[in-house]
Amino acid sequence: MGVSPRTVSSAVVLALAAAALGTASASAVTPPAAPYPGHAGYSGYTGSVAEAEANEAFFDAVLRSVAEKRAANPTGTAAVTVVYDASRAPSFSSVIARSTQIWNSSVGNVKLQAGSAANADFSYREGNDPRGSYASTDGHGSGYIFLDHAQNQQYDSTRVTAHETGHVLGLPDHYSGPCSELMSGGGPGPSCRNANPNAAERSRVERLWANGLAKAMDEALDKALTKSTR
Repeated sequence: MGVSPRTVSSAVVLALAAAALGTASASAVTPPAAPYPGHAGYSGYTGSVAEAEANEAFFDAVLRSVAEKRAANPTGTAAVTVVYDASRAPSFSSVIARSTQIWNSSVGNVKLQAGSAANADFSYREGNDPRGSYASTDGHGSGYIFLDHAQNQQYDSTRVTAHETGHVLGLPDHYSGPCSELMSGGGPGPSCRNANPNAAERSRVERLWANGLAKAMDEALDKALTKSTR
C-alpha cells in the first residue's frame, strides 16, 4: 500500500531513504507482538515528492531490465513478462501469488512471473520497519518490494502487496482516492480490503507497457549496438 521510499541515484537514495525506500532489513523477522499505531504512523501513507520520484524510478528500472532482456533474446509475444523473486519473503508467498494472479487477470500487455534471483527484474522482501511496506530501487535494475509484518497485520495484506506491485507496473500513489482505487493505499483506512485495480488503473498500466516499453526497447537496442561495435 502506498508506502515508502525507493532508491534512484544518490539523490534518489535520499528519496528512497526519506520515502521509506532503501535501507530496510531484507531478512525475515518474527512479527512484533502488537502492530504499530494507526495508519498515520506509516510515513508511506502520507506521500511525498521524494516517494513519488522513487516510485517512478522503480518503474523505469524495471522497464530497462525487461527491455534489455528482450533486446538480447527477442520474442514474438506481445505481452511483456516481468520476473520477480519471492524467495526472501517466504511468509508472504501465498499473498504474493494472489497479488500476481490479480494483476495478471487485470492487464494484458504485461504479465508477472515467478523466477529466481538470477533472472528477476525485482524481488520481494519481508521484515519490520516503522515506515511500513514500500518499493525500493537503486535505479539500475535492482529493486525490491519490502513487506512490513506489522502493517500487514493491520491492513489487508493482499491489498498492501498488490498496491506495492502497482508501483512496479508504473502506478503512482493517490492517497486521497476511495477504497475502490488500489493506489489509494492506506488512505481509506484499515477497513478497506479491495485488492483489485479499478478500470482507470488497469488502463493506465496497459498504456504504460505499450508505450513505455517501446521507448525502453529503443534505448536497449542502441546500447546493445554500441557494445557490439566496440
